[in-house]
Amino acid sequence: MVELIEHISAETDPSHGKVPRDRTMAERMQLGIIPINKPCGPSSHEVGAWVQRLTGAIKAGHSGTLDPQVSGVLPVALDDATKALTFMLKSDKEYVGIMRFHRAVDAARVRRLFAEHVGKIKQLPPVRSAVKRVQREREIYVLELLELDGRDALFHVSCEAGTYIRKLCHDLGRSAGTGANMVELRRTRAAGFSEVQCCTLQQLSDALWLWKERGDESELRKYVLQPEQVLKFKRIIIVDGAIEALCAGAQLALPGVAKFEKGIARNETVMLLSLKGEMVAIGAALMSEKEMKEGTKGLAVKTVRVVMRAGTYPRLWKKHEGSVHDGEEGRTSEKDG
Repeated sequence: MVELIEHISAETDPSHGKVPRDRTMAERMQLGIIPINKPCGPSSHEVGAWVQRLTGAIKAGHSGTLDPQVSGVLPVALDDATKALTFMLKSDKEYVGIMRFHRAVDAARVRRLFAEHVGKIKQLPPVRSAVKRVQREREIYVLELLELDGRDALFHVSCEAGTYIRKLCHDLGRSAGTGANMVELRRTRAAGFSEVQCCTLQQLSDALWLWKERGDESELRKYVLQPEQVLKFKRIIIVDGAIEALCAGAQLALPGVAKFEKGIARNETVMLLSLKGEMVAIGAALMSEKEMKEGTKGLAVKTVRVVMRAGTYPRLWKKHEGSVHDGEEGRTSEKDG
């Protein structure tokens, strides 16, 4: 249960914005994040493009590229939700896969090898990768042997984003002195989604048909999720008068904060939500919980990415001495720079 601390008493104007659960299906699609069960064969880019064509979205993007031969969880964001993709990419990942040792090994030895590779490891990205080939550190949280059949090891791994599982298999084989390669891989969790939450492209197509042709959106609502549901950062609730200022590029000053989640630390990534619970922006906290409790002015959050469309709430502020004020209430969102 999220525990919120009230900073000031504030009410929201019902004539602007909308509680997320009350959005129409068309409005949900504009902020839609769809966890796709990617099949083996197509690239992640192709799957994203198919989802874009099926939904009629203006733009789409995916979180965490999977190789064509890898299946599993591939979240695809539509239109305004693509603004949150950067933050979804940072989430931990989980996989189930099969690696093949080039010579026979026993289960006890494999378990010892796996235990040695839990924690911080060094990886050099493969030659065919989208990033610069420099050694980097990644963390393996869990690496367990599920079954050993001859030279084939069925394994489960939970790891930091950006870990190359194919390279991990290669390094395990080198440590074993036998050599090894990845045979099969499936991603079972990404961006907070598990594989049981995912839909296939056919299921998505069927749900879209039911909505468009029969007016039945019940199936589609299961698959098209909202940023407020997906992102798990701590929350700061802001007053109506600060919203349009943030959408115009301002930073959030403390007088614009209505409530904030307990335990916020300086530099922590936070979600800025309206009093109705709508995602406004994502930012970095410039004050801790204690500082927000005790303070009355100053910048509280540096806005990193605005998600809400400008004009959703009215402009209630005016320029004054380098800051942005929202009228008579005196809520302040200071301009960057």
